[in-house]
Amino acid sequence: MSMTTSEPPPPPALASVDHALRLLLLLGDRPELRVTEAAARLGVAPSTAHRLLTTLAARGFVTQDRISKVYRVGPALIEIGVHSTSSIDLRAAGEPHLKVLSQRISETVNLLVRQGDSVRFVAGFEADQQVRTQVLTGALLPAYATSGGKVLLAELSREELRALYPRGLRRLTQRTRTFTQLMAELPLVMMRGFAVNDQESRDGLSAIAVPLRARDGRAIAAVAMSAPSARLGAERMRELVVELRACASAIRGDLAR
Repeated sequence: MSMTTSEPPPPPALASVDHALRLLLLLGDRPELRVTEAAARLGVAPSTAHRLLTTLAARGFVTQDRISKVYRVGPALIEIGVHSTSSIDLRAAGEPHLKVLSQRISETVNLLVRQGDSVRFVAGFEADQQVRTQVLTGALLPAYATSGGKVLLAELSREELRALYPRGLRRLTQRTRTFTQLMAELPLVMMRGFAVNDQESRDGLSAIAVPLRARDGRAIAAVAMSAPSARLGAERMRELVVELRACASAIRGDLAR
């Protein structure tokens, strides 16, 4: 998605609308955007760019990272994308199968898509257990610290990964991977066909994910389950990988139809 500059500028009354739309187009070309960069690209003062981004954030079109202060695509824009793409309506195709999976394994399950350097949880169901993990539908988490995110990052080249994380990986727990550790793990994820999050995003929580692939073999999403770490021993993990793959296959079948 690229911006064109050959069109004449809009009337002054529509300038703010034009600036806001150009900011959304900019975010279509990159995973994140800073106020200073937005101001430079629009040719406006940083205070004006900040006001525009704040307005877009209030409506859910962008989100701001609390630590780095960068802006990323927000849930409202994701919703528009999902609902306008009938051929890949992941939520509609995935929810019935996710519900069945959650009932079969008695654990929380989620469907995730990559959004730049993060993953968006687009659908999910909670387990019917007294101690369980929460459904995170709508949440945005660093891809490197989630099982679904690692499944999707494994599709990228080293150059693409370095571009996503030029400043390394922010630690969420003591078990969060470093960039070097992530680089060593991702080839194994690709080879095995599944990824594990062992308390890397939150202490006491573990998760497993498998890719959901399109007809051409691309991983377009990840099917994941999460649970208290104490419930995920090695034998249980093997059983869950089989269940997750069956669910991903069923969703893929509905998407193909």
